[in-house]
Amino acid sequence: MKIKKHMRTLPVVALSLLVLGSAGAFAQKRFMVLSTGRPEVKVQLAAFVERDKALVPVEKVSMVVPGDVLDWTITSANEGNAAAIDYKAVGHIPEGMTFVAGSAKADGSVNALYSIDKGKSFSTQPMIEEKQADGSVKQVPAPVSMYTDVRYEWSDPLVQGAKLSASYKVRVN
Repeated sequence: MKIKKHMRTLPVVALSLLVLGSAGAFAQKRFMVLSTGRPEVKVQLAAFVERDKALVPVEKVSMVVPGDVLDWTITSANEGNAAAIDYKAVGHIPEGMTFVAGSAKADGSVNALYSIDKGKSFSTQPMIEEKQADGSVKQVPAPVSMYTDVRYEWSDPLVQGAKLSASYKVRVN
């Protein structure tokens, strides 16, 4: 699949790897051992394109165009022999796409946090400085068009044999 905008294209495989690289690398680094065993979290990424009121697997779409919505799902499965505590998963919002406000969903007791600086910092509501008419500067919520990543933080451990799912949507610019 390719993204088409002003004669630019991006192969879907590259797009998928951008997002999967973020989710997989972070998810496997952020766990602590709860018992003498070791958690082993396997992360999978699936993407669907919303077409004609249906979800089409991204690998079956030859091209996405501005306005298309992609639905990303990160599935984390603990195949180890101990719980992963403080488990987090990160989804990247590729350049040329905008996060769809309110679309971050996940299983269990989770907080969704957002980054506007490519994952260096996260908050529930990223803020930016905005210059006012009188010359003063005010902190205001960043528009979703500035979001670069979404991070899911579960309060409960990802126990041995359990799976968690998190999803979010992006719109092609």
